[in-house]
Amino acid sequence: MSSKAVQRIEERMAELEPGTIRYETLEAARRFKTSWVELGRMLWTVYREKKFREWGYLTFEAYCLKEVGIKGATAKKLLHSYYFLEKEEPSVLKKLTEGPPAQVPQVDAVNLLRLLKNREEVPQQNYQKVRSYVLEKGKDLPEVRREIQSVLKEVAPDSSEDQTVRHQATVRRMIGTLKGLRDELKAADLAGPKLLDEIDKLIKKLSELV
Repeated sequence: MSSKAVQRIEERMAELEPGTIRYETLEAARRFKTSWVELGRMLWTVYREKKFREWGYLTFEAYCLKEVGIKGATAKKLLHSYYFLEKEEPSVLKKLTEGPPAQVPQVDAVNLLRLLKNREEVPQQNYQKVRSYVLEKGKDLPEVRREIQSVLKEVAPDSSEDQTVRHQATVRRMIGTLKGLRDELKAADLAGPKLLDEIDKLIKKLSELV
């Protein structure tokens, strides 16, 4: 956050009553660089209770940009990351907010962990490893990104091989369908020799693909 942004926040705080939600949110914004969790908590309250409307702002994004000095994308990341901790890691959140000073995980790292949690294809043991990197070891963002990339590469099949397998499976299903159709048409005497011959030729061409 730039010095000008901090100055604007302090000027706004001077006009407000200490102890109010509006004042405390700005105070958290001023300490944002070292305590994003606190700012996330305050912004979550402002967003959940729609307090920004009481303060003359039509949207949450406008409030964040004009009063708190952060862009909408950053505000949303803070909201999502804080809510993720509140919902999925309440003990970690309690340690960060109520206990003695602790190492605060980077907001970007927590956000990446949140997104990884939503990937159903990721095994729990892989997720737990990344979780340890973020919430217990406090690894830097580049390390967290590398670990997540490694996890996703491990669980994702080779794209070219996977595509070939899917194509072959599709062709086999088509062949089976055509054979069943041909047999039914022939048994019910609903198709002449010419149509049956065309179906056989198509089946032969498809068989060459697999």
